Amino acid sequence: MTTGLIPGDQPPDPRPTNGLPHQRDEPVGHGAMSAENRPRSSVITARAAASFEPVGRSVASARAFVRDTLQGWGFADIIDDAVVLTSELVTNAVVHAGTSADLLCLRSDDGVRIEVADRYPEREVPLQGSAATMGSPDREGGRGLQLCAALADRWGVEYSPTYKTVWFQLDVPERPAGTRTAGPALPSDLLPIADTRVRVAVVQIDRTGAISSWNEDAEELFGYRADQVTGKPLTDLAAWPHTPGTGTGIAEALQLSRWEGSYGIRDAQGRVTPVYASHLRVRDADGDPSTVCLLVRDHERAVLQTPLRAPVSDTSESQSTDPFEVFIGSPAPDDLDSLLQRTVERARDMLDGDSAFLLLATDDETELEVRASTGLPSARQRFARVPVEAGSGRYGSARMPSVHDDLTALPGAVPLLNGTGMRSVVTVPLKVEGRLTGSLGVAAEGAGRYSNEEALRLQFAADRIALAVESARLGELERLRRGSLSFLVEASDLLAGTLDRDQTLALMAQMTVPTLATWCAVYTIADQASEPYLSYVLHEDEELIDGIKSLLSKMAPPDPVPAPGARVWSAPGEVAHQAALRTSMRSLGLSGGPSNQVASGIGPTLTTASAVGGETVVLPLVARNRVIGMLTLGKPTDEHFRQEILELAEDLSRRAALALDNARLYSERTAISQSLQRSLLPPELPVIDGVEVEVIYRAAGEGNEVGGDFYDLFPISDGAYGFAIGDVCGTGPNAAAVTGLARHALRLLAREGLSGPAVLERLNSAILDEGARSRFLTLLYGELRPQEDGSAELKVVCAGHPLPLRLRQDGTVEPAAEPQPLLGVIEDLDLYEQTVTLDPGDVLLCVTDGVTERREGLNMLGDDGLAEVLKTCTGLTAGAVAARIMRAVERFASDAPSDDMAILAMRVPGLHQD
Repeated sequence: MTTGLIPGDQPPDPRPTNGLPHQRDEPVGHGAMSAENRPRSSVITARAAASFEPVGRSVASARAFVRDTLQGWGFADIIDDAVVLTSELVTNAVVHAGTSADLLCLRSDDGVRIEVADRYPEREVPLQGSAATMGSPDREGGRGLQLCAALADRWGVEYSPTYKTVWFQLDVPERPAGTRTAGPALPSDLLPIADTRVRVAVVQIDRTGAISSWNEDAEELFGYRADQVTGKPLTDLAAWPHTPGTGTGIAEALQLSRWEGSYGIRDAQGRVTPVYASHLRVRDADGDPSTVCLLVRDHERAVLQTPLRAPVSDTSESQSTDPFEVFIGSPAPDDLDSLLQRTVERARDMLDGDSAFLLLATDDETELEVRASTGLPSARQRFARVPVEAGSGRYGSARMPSVHDDLTALPGAVPLLNGTGMRSVVTVPLKVEGRLTGSLGVAAEGAGRYSNEEALRLQFAADRIALAVESARLGELERLRRGSLSFLVEASDLLAGTLDRDQTLALMAQMTVPTLATWCAVYTIADQASEPYLSYVLHEDEELIDGIKSLLSKMAPPDPVPAPGARVWSAPGEVAHQAALRTSMRSLGLSGGPSNQVASGIGPTLTTASAVGGETVVLPLVARNRVIGMLTLGKPTDEHFRQEILELAEDLSRRAALALDNARLYSERTAISQSLQRSLLPPELPVIDGVEVEVIYRAAGEGNEVGGDFYDLFPISDGAYGFAIGDVCGTGPNAAAVTGLARHALRLLAREGLSGPAVLERLNSAILDEGARSRFLTLLYGELRPQEDGSAELKVVCAGHPLPLRLRQDGTVEPAAEPQPLLGVIEDLDLYEQTVTLDPGDVLLCVTDGVTERREGLNMLGDDGLAEVLKTCTGLTAGAVAARIMRAVERFASDAPSDDMAILAMRVPGLHQD
């Protein structure tokens, strides 16, 4: 939402017309008239504008905008009607028409004009003379114009080629609203006329708020006898319309030492009689507090209304009668924001200003942060920060009372008021024990409105409220710190729970949005020579993520500055605004427009520009003295970050940077480990005529560390193949060295024509030569030769490895070799090979100990369990045998495997099978 407040005469129409005149229609309804014919004698004194996106939540935002604007202007009497009409018209635009809505509020001396424009000019509008076409009250749409006809003093519809504008006018009642005093003395012919004798109702309220006394004039004015109302709460009769700009109710007003203002009393017939009341808190003869209320008809308020105060010089006397004695009221708001908001509203009313604001100082007193305002576009200013020191664009008058007669003569003296149309301002400091804690100011659109007397009155009020504000601020900071500590603990736990880089990036973004920011982007830097890369983008509205990602990917990333803390990055907002403007001009058939580095193909929408149009900050991600990325946080249009939020984001960025770097290191280590593991296994198995071969390999452990089990099958010579399956003691680099040595040495030695025992004896010597890096090795090695009769001859050496099992066609299972010493233990080995013949249909199963030592509690699968499973595999192919063995092993225990597993199955097909 974009807002602005500009005083002056008739404002220019902000909507483009391509040089064409506005087309206008006159809808039928009470008070409707052409925009050309409506009265223009009233001078426009202020203008507030806002734009709302075509989403459902914009309706609530529009209602709040109108309510805040009219409260700031002091038009409390018409707020409810204005909010209802605005809600219906904005709903028609953003929900039913599906376009954005432009809202314009114009203030004049006699009322308020509100315009709602959408970009759907061809939408149905009732024709003149056909009131029935305005729609039924039961329909979802069409009620906005009916309400305009019922509630507004005047209303109408205007057209342009690209816009349709519905406007309505609400006149302000002639009587002054709220608790403000009347104007200066008037000539006698302008004094109010009393049609009957003036009656003054005297009502006394006891300490419980119940009526204890009711005079004859009260009976005459409201129709109740004294016995009918005595003992009843006054709140049962009062129709309280809330003092403009405050939350004070009648129950609170009865507790104040003195109060004057307007409200209504429901008479005996149920009608509301507007009255002007003067309350005075007294004590009776018993010392109990009670309130005496004097009430007259509202148009006779001059009887009771306190005249304007004359200038006073005696400070002590002013303290006893100053309205700020009851400045905040009782009870005071519990939270800081409500306390600050009530402070600025009361300060504005006290000095009869057009706006007021309150800023709180940072801990080091070098900056002031806007925390509350009224009569100003608060959405644009909230949490904005300005330096305290003197200079252009700085808040040099923060440490002492200051009065500016005309800000146009000294631009930038109060940066908060730049572009708001305020000309005169009085500001005073909030101090606690000599320390600057904030600044309170009241401003007016006219020049020369304030003098030193107003500064003294405002300073007196500021001194009264400073301690309460500081106490509430410290309480808020304590709650924020507790919440921040809890947030950081939870963030640390989440970040420590993963070593996956992509998941870490997602967690970083999800923890910041929407807790710390509306949107965020994470840039990563691979190494010192690499440019920052946009790795992740998140927005609280998922529909905006693609637009922001497209925008950021087409513009230069922020500089990777290692300096700690958040720094403002204005490029996204500027580029988005320029690109959106250029797109809008093309859509209107205009050429040219501001140039920018974003390609014309992006076409960011106004919604994207609004999403990134607020404050954007960049925090470096520094880990191990190196910038590994940047965390970018952003707010939508005209919003700023609180200092406490930036400090929390800085703490989060440090933790996130370390987690991201740990994930990077772990990913690199895992990639190296898996690459080395793959290099220790054969890339593919050869095809052997007459023999089926199937291998299943399962690496255990998170990250699949290298080492452990291995297998191999390779040709030796014509018609002969070598096969091996082994297990190195341990894991890690040393075990991987032995694994690689064993696999490559077996191939080399076997192809030299050495027998199986000779191959293993030389491999044993090579392992022992490794010295401290040597490892025990269990190994099953054999040579396979298919025979012409369909069988296969195997020569096998089993060096400390689980024995191979032979499955015959009749279902019997038996070991196919005898155990011999393992490798890597003693130098002199006396190994021998055994010859096994696989007949057609026979299967030879070779496994590592990860299969046989599979455990569930104290139970272990073992050699016998493996043999029982193998007996069920009669008639299956080698692939089916290996798969059934693996399924049986996995089902044996519910826990994940703790050791590598390798299964090598070789089968000779039957003569009349397969």
